[in-house]
Amino acid sequence: MAAPPDRSKRLNLKQRSKLAGEAAAAATEVETALTLPADTRAAAFFDVDNTVMQGASIFHFARGLYRRKFFTTRDLVGAAYKQAYFRFVGVEDPEHVAEARNSALAFIAGHTVIELQDLGEEIFDEAMAHRIWPGTRALAQLHLDQGQRVWLVTAAPIEIAQVIARRLGLTGAMGTVAEHENGVYTGRLVGDLLHGPAKAEAIKALAEREGLDLAACSAYSDSINDLPMLSLVGDPCAINPDARLRAHAREHGWRVRDYRTGRKAARAGLVVGSAASGAAVASVLVGRQVRKHLR
Repeated sequence: MAAPPDRSKRLNLKQRSKLAGEAAAAATEVETALTLPADTRAAAFFDVDNTVMQGASIFHFARGLYRRKFFTTRDLVGAAYKQAYFRFVGVEDPEHVAEARNSALAFIAGHTVIELQDLGEEIFDEAMAHRIWPGTRALAQLHLDQGQRVWLVTAAPIEIAQVIARRLGLTGAMGTVAEHENGVYTGRLVGDLLHGPAKAEAIKALAEREGLDLAACSAYSDSINDLPMLSLVGDPCAINPDARLRAHAREHGWRVRDYRTGRKAARAGLVVGSAASGAAVASVLVGRQVRKHLR
């Protein structure tokens, strides 16, 4: 049996999650029109993949980039393989975690921030807009109507998250932050992927900056992986939940909302249960897409 990672490696992972959360909070946009919200102490935080949007946003984005020859099939295969291996095999191995982290956005190295933002707008229109769950969108609007601010919190790149938030009229977004120098991506991440505990760190950093009372805040997600985020607020809600999150929500009296048909819900439960997160689903789907092109 393999020896467990030593304490220094575990601390290193926690430090990277904290750094990822702080970077996401620092990069978030704040809606300038909402200068005096009616409820300044409360806000709502929404996961994106399978919560706000059907499927994985990073997959829709990556497919759009591939169609525009933004990167090669070899790049896509490598990224998909490393991410899938990280999720299914090496999740507890610090070396595998490091490899997956370093490869997550390596394919954008050398491209500019403006280029990716412009493409994000195009790809949202063609592949994402029609996948927004109307029920979740309505929940977000309820918070806005109450004078509360609404942020997306996702493992997807911050550039994608900001486009989605802007198009939905939300306050802003927090996502995985890619390092860039003079407007050009280096291919490295700032900290880590905004996933699991890192989302909670991002929310805590934002709450401190904005003077939010987390006990008065709400959070929405489909995945048990977002338990740190959901447990952080006073009003957690499971949206289109996987089996484990549904059970946890029922046990603790949390709200549950499911906007899928019975068939879609069953199929999604199988996918999410095996992949463990929207990011993992994206990796697998990208891999399938690539295999089709390679045949």
